[in-house]
This record gives sequence, structure tokens and C-alpha cells, in this order.
Amino acid sequence: MANKRFRLSKEEQELIYQNRAEPLENINGNTALDLHIKERGINKDDIVSVKHWQSANGEYRFSIVTKDNIDRRKIFDGVQKLIKDYAPKYPKIEYKKGECLLVINPADIHIGKYAAKKETGDDYNNEIAFKRVIEGVLGLIDKAKGFTIDRVLFCVGNDILHIDNVYGSTTKGTYQDTDGKWWEHYEIALELYVMCIEILREIAPVDVVHSMSNHDYQSGFHLAHSLKAWFRNCPEIKVDAGVSHRKIYKYGNSLIGLEHGDGAKMQDLPLLMATEYPKLWAETKFRYWYLHHIHHKVKHKWQDAKEYIGVTVEYLRSPSSPDSWHSRKGFCNQPAVEGFVHEKNSGQVARLVHYF
Repeated sequence: MANKRFRLSKEEQELIYQNRAEPLENINGNTALDLHIKERGINKDDIVSVKHWQSANGEYRFSIVTKDNIDRRKIFDGVQKLIKDYAPKYPKIEYKKGECLLVINPADIHIGKYAAKKETGDDYNNEIAFKRVIEGVLGLIDKAKGFTIDRVLFCVGNDILHIDNVYGSTTKGTYQDTDGKWWEHYEIALELYVMCIEILREIAPVDVVHSMSNHDYQSGFHLAHSLKAWFRNCPEIKVDAGVSHRKIYKYGNSLIGLEHGDGAKMQDLPLLMATEYPKLWAETKFRYWYLHHIHHKVKHKWQDAKEYIGVTVEYLRSPSSPDSWHSRKGFCNQPAVEGFVHEKNSGQVARLVHYF
């Protein structure tokens, strides 16, 4: 009986149908629409059609279709030319012989993320993000001075970019508070990663491995390929820009798995490593998964990591501060970057943390 009370009559259904949203003819006179397209960097001349409606709280929502003015062949040729002509050439470096792998993993940087101290207890913006990562990389290098470094594993991706489109939202469409425009975020992230890799290259050859992630699934992938193009003439730098969700890296007696942390369940990762990479599993004794995504350590009793049979799995800290939503929910992390030292025969021998 209660359901009947709220069932619409045919007359009511017809009334709703008659007042449904229709395409707007005059977009210039619609102030809410003007603000909407301005915030998202949409050119009015490119708009083909607009539909609008009001949410329950009176907020205007818009569905906008734009013309496809992209000359894809021209863009492709331009990218090819950029890769061919503008990749810098780096002088060769004679490295000292080392016995250790230095893992540098600044996870979940979120370039473009905005937080105000008055609201969240800590400021965060593009400038702070850039400075923290550079400071963190230099801090981890300083903490690793007691080891002879043979190679560097630099982990990139993992929500390096806070948004993935012109609408200020993640790949799945979750709106975010941002500092600046999407294209600024991309340029800042590229400059940051290039600077980090150039710093690390002075120590030892660098293997750059990209992890696909939920905030920037597409643009993070493009950024990794930009890095690969940038360092194409530098033999000491190898960039893995592949689309695989789970990446594996072998060094001596260590097998290291990298994943963003929003995919397979934590307890399934050890068996996935053994199943997907049986040869590498057989060749190693010490095995690890380094995960990201949640910005803090996962505690298992007194441990900072969970040791399964044959594999240790742990989540890593993030240099980014909580934004408005995370602060309201109480998801507050201690900003930091982390790294590890793996000795060729003995596995992980040191864990490095630089706090902010």
C-alpha cells in the first residue's frame, strides 16, 4: 500500500515528459552555461548541441556535444616529429660499480590537487607538490649514501595527475578540487619527472616503470610515453610505459611487483606473481609487492607490511596532503615519500622514508 502512494499517474508522467530538458538554442544568454563552459575550457564555436536540467537541489547540469575539429594525422605527425627532433641527447656517464638497487617511489603525487590549510589543516597545490617530490627524492638519496648503488628503479604513475579530463574529474568522472588547468598539470608533471630522472641518472642507470592508476588512467599513460620519448637518446634510461596493471622488476635475488593498489586484492597478489611470472619466481628468493592508492601504511598487528608465504606486500605513503573530502571523512595521512635498498643477493636491506 505504501508503494501505491508514490506511484505517478499517467497525467503526472505526461507533465514530466512535456517539461523534460530540451537543447538550448541561445547559449549566450544562459549565465550558468557560460560559467560551465568557461570553467572547462570549452570553445562556444565548437558546441553542436546543449541539453540542460536541474538537479533536486536546483543546480543546473549540462550535457554538451562539441565538433571534432581534430586533424588526427597532423597531430600524429607532429608527435612523431617531436620524438625524432627534440629528444635531448645526454653525455655518457662512467658509473662506479655497485651492489645495490635503489628504489625511489614517490607515490600518489596528485599534481593539480588543491587543499587549504584553514579547512584541512595543511595546504597543498602544484607548487607544494613539486617542491615536496624534489625534496623527497634528494632526501632519499642522502639516506642511501651508505650503499653502493648499481641501478635505480624509479616508480612513476600512481595518480601523478589529479584529474583526467577538461571537466576537472578523475577517469571515472569524480569531480575534484583543483589548482590550475588540466594542461598545466600535465606540463608540471612532465617537468617534475624529467628533473627527478636527471637527478637519479647522476647516481646510476635508471629504470623507469609506470603504473596505471584510477585518477589519471589515460593522461598518466600519455605522460609515461612522453617520458619515453624525452629520454629516447639516453641509453642509461629505460622507460616501461606499458599498459599492464601489474608490473614486475627483477634485480639479483629480488622480484619486485608494482601495482597501483586499486586492482587485485592484496591477498591474491602473491599467487598472481607466481602464476603470471613462474620463471622469475623460480629464479628469486625475496619477493615484494609495492602498492599505492590509499596514501598510508596498512598495519597488520605490529607490522608495516603483510608477509604472505614467499611474498611481502605493503602500501606506500604519499607526499600529498588530504583535500577537503578526505579531511571531512577523516582519511588523513602523514605526507612522505618512501624508498628501499635491495642488495643483489640479500633482498631488501633498507627502508627509507622522508617526511614533510
